Order: sequence, then C-alpha cells, then structure tokens
Amino acid sequence: MTGLVWLLGRDAQALPPPEDIPEEVARTEIITEARSPLDGSPVTAAEYAEQTAQLQAAPYPPTPPQQFQNLVTILRIRRFLRPFLP
Repeated sequence: MTGLVWLLGRDAQALPPPEDIPEEVARTEIITEARSPLDGSPVTAAEYAEQTAQLQAAPYPPTPPQQFQNLVTILRIRRFLRPFLP
C-alpha cells in the first residue's frame, strides 16, 4: 500500500515545466499591445491610450454600425414573435 502511494504521489510532487511563466511574473508584466475599443483591431499602447481619452472626452457614446443596429432590431422582433409563432 505504501509503495502505491509513493508511485502515485511522485507525479503530484513534480515541478512545473520550465517554459511555464509563474503567476507572480505574469502579474507584473507590462502589456504593450492592446485592442482598439472602437473596432477591436490591434493597436499600440500609445494609440490605445489616445483612443480611450477621445472616448472619455466625447459628449455622446459612439453609435454602433448600422449593420449591428439592424441585427438588434431583428432580434427584438424575433423575441416578440416567439410566444405567438413557435
């Protein structure tokens, strides 16, 4: 019985692989790449900061593209009709 515990416990005591980044290092890593809050395209950190500042300074929130507005309207109509037309 002791031998079985020793065999099974040996894998649990193994160290993580060397290419695995420790959580402490990952938390302190500076992120230099970002995604645009407007369209999701990759931008640099400076462009991201500039876009977020522009969004915060804008008096009105940006309107979604017409394609998304049409899709939301269609989904609302479907949700309204679902109880009547299963």
